[in-house]
Amino acid sequence: MRFQDKVAIVTGGAAGIGLAIAKRLASEGARLVLADINQAALDAAVPQVQQAGAPGVWPSVCNVADENQVIATVQGALAQFGRLDVVVNNAGLMQFKALEQLTGDDWLRILNVDLLGAFYFTKQAFLHMKPGGNVVNVSSIHAVETEALVAPYAAAKAAVLSLTRSSAIEGKPKGLRINAVLPGAIDTPMLWDNPNVKSGVEKINPNDVGKPEDVAATIAYLASDDAAFVQGAEVRVDGGRLDNL
Repeated sequence: MRFQDKVAIVTGGAAGIGLAIAKRLASEGARLVLADINQAALDAAVPQVQQAGAPGVWPSVCNVADENQVIATVQGALAQFGRLDVVVNNAGLMQFKALEQLTGDDWLRILNVDLLGAFYFTKQAFLHMKPGGNVVNVSSIHAVETEALVAPYAAAKAAVLSLTRSSAIEGKPKGLRINAVLPGAIDTPMLWDNPNVKSGVEKINPNDVGKPEDVAATIAYLASDDAAFVQGAEVRVDGGRLDNL
């Protein structure tokens, strides 16, 4: 039980990869704060996380792009459970639009969620975590190799890696570890709703499609004491797909 007596916040925790992360941490003893913008999804997720073994679950409706809502979620977690040990910055937003059709508002919409949301929660972690705390950022292989129509998303996910490196440098003297995972093609609606996949422009080999649980297992390792000497790492969880792109 690597997370017994520990408290974890998972953003975007009500569905997909986020829910898989929450359930994995719950199965190892963590008390969970599910931060998600979708109240109905939260209502459905809570009993699943409880069933996975969480001794406590607190849902928080939170738009990660709003720093005040992030602060409220963290304060609520501290009031509910008295501590904060793990933050998983998983919430993400993706859109598909040609570069010449993008507006400044399009860019800000993605950056506010995918980058600033991770920053806001990392800032709160630095303010409230004790030594031994962990932040794991969910980036993407789009940070390294990308495709057409997703420029803001790819840029945001690349910036998340930069944020991870900077946070790891500043977190180390505080006794905090910050790492990142780069999922590849994972069996979620975000993958199958991709118009490039639907049109066949992007070919998906079934052998290259992973499960949300594959990402969750890697995050559980990075957030645990088993990874005590892992700092500022960027771990691909893509089944080797990036090597073939």
